[in-house]
Amino acid sequence: MARALEPLIVGRVIGEVLDSFNPSVKMVVTYNFNKLVCNGHEFYPSAVTSKPRVEVQGDDMRSFFTLVMTDPDVPGPSDPYLREHLHWIVSDIPGTTDASFGREVVSYESPRPSIGIHRFVFVLFKQKRRQVVTPPASRDNFSTRRFAEENDLGLPVAAVYFNAQRETAARRR
Repeated sequence: MARALEPLIVGRVIGEVLDSFNPSVKMVVTYNFNKLVCNGHEFYPSAVTSKPRVEVQGDDMRSFFTLVMTDPDVPGPSDPYLREHLHWIVSDIPGTTDASFGREVVSYESPRPSIGIHRFVFVLFKQKRRQVVTPPASRDNFSTRRFAEENDLGLPVAAVYFNAQRETAARRR
């Protein structure tokens, strides 16, 4: 499973967004039923406007998970002073199901990068029990680490990210 961390380290997700962790649960993220999210792959913003299907292949239905989606490159990767921008939080996702079975704490906001290539990071935490997670006051200046600490979530159990950049008007037609 250590190999699963390599793209997260190269992509600076580990370090800038997350501390190093041991991936122990399989998470599969797909947009529009067939576009699989793989570390570092690029998506057009027009392809990720609706929320993805996030499957959690946890150990059993009695374990629960929290999903966080953030953009650590806001407003632009060269000066991300609003790091991180929160796009989505879902809690109480039963193991062996998908995010639609969880409780949406912060509604999905589709990626709209304006400057440069942005990383959009999905992070999965295993909850110690079914719990109420506290939503942040703002989507900007969010910290995945701080959120995990404040909600007693510990280190992640899975993470994956994709890249996106602003589309030209010609591409959107």
